[in-house]
Amino acid sequence: MATTRTTARTLWVSARAIVLFTVVTGVLYTLVITGIGQLAMPSQANGALVRDEAGEVVGSSLIGQPFTDADGAPLAEYFQPRPSAAGDGYDGQASSGSNYGTENADLIAAVEERIAQVSEFNGVSADEVPADAVTASASGLDPHISPEYAAIQVQRVAEARGLDVAEVETLVAEHTSQPLLGYMGAPVVNVLELNLALDELEG
Repeated sequence: MATTRTTARTLWVSARAIVLFTVVTGVLYTLVITGIGQLAMPSQANGALVRDEAGEVVGSSLIGQPFTDADGAPLAEYFQPRPSAAGDGYDGQASSGSNYGTENADLIAAVEERIAQVSEFNGVSADEVPADAVTASASGLDPHISPEYAAIQVQRVAEARGLDVAEVETLVAEHTSQPLLGYMGAPVVNVLELNLALDELEG
């Protein structure tokens, strides 16, 4: 009988502990962290959504997206992002890189093909094509490109939109983020925000 009472008491204590910790860690903790996020960093907490002048959501500043026509061809009037190996490209549900090593024959062939395409599309020599223009990020979702990649696209975008090169260069500079604390990381350009600024510039 004593053993039965001890077992029952243990089960009752365990059940109360499960309920308590479920409430504390599964409900209260979640509500507290969500509240802190909404108060301290509302944009990031809600996906860093980017809206156009009409207030329509056009994407997220944290996730890249392609700027192509219905056939998948890059649009000359927009800055192009780096390649993506996530699904069909920038698929948030299939985030990944190619996982190919630097000596993989398929990767080498793909990079060489991309160099030729980027070179021709932007009217620059193959030597001017930076690495991020032809290689995907580890996540496949990187929304940024290097200032070097942006620079070789300026002339093409300016001509396609009938803008002065200096105007486009100014927009690139305005949308270039510097390294954290001045030394952590490298300068990057957010492609979506830059392209949205171009659209707004043209009215």
